[in-house]
Amino acid sequence: MSIDDNNNESENQNQPEQPEQPATQNNETLETAQKTAGNLVATLLELKESNPKVFFGGIGAIVLIFLIMIMSGGSDPKLPMHQSKAIVPGQSYVLKSANAYDPGATIRLVSVPGSMAAYDDTEEADREGACRHMPQNTPVKAIQSQDAYGKKDVFVEVEMTTGECEGKRGWALAIDLQ
Repeated sequence: MSIDDNNNESENQNQPEQPEQPATQNNETLETAQKTAGNLVATLLELKESNPKVFFGGIGAIVLIFLIMIMSGGSDPKLPMHQSKAIVPGQSYVLKSANAYDPGATIRLVSVPGSMAAYDDTEEADREGACRHMPQNTPVKAIQSQDAYGKKDVFVEVEMTTGECEGKRGWALAIDLQ
């Protein structure tokens, strides 16, 4: 026996025998899937040739069902909206901004309801001493309200009832009264 033969024998002895069964089973499964897909395609092509109305009608039905599923989706809850209550002239309220999270935020009062320059802070004189930027929870009394944009009571004329601005009037948004 030569050295090469001896080396080949030792290599053959060290290799464990691997069973052929799982590989054959995987190949059979793959072949079965391929045959099934081939049969399905052949059946569809035969249907297309023999009865095109049924074939294209089936495709249209599948597309329609898919579109209905897409369009009907989701049941997200609706976003909460501010529920405005009726403003009663002569009633006492407090100023509280519905859109501010900062407790130090102020509510701007304007001289004319719906002023376009209502939030223009370019002039310092408007910010100081004119009782136009009122702190949250300032007690006020509603004098009158005005409709705007097709909604009732959007702007409310208020009169300050306490503090250094007592007796002064201005217009505020109705959602800022609570």
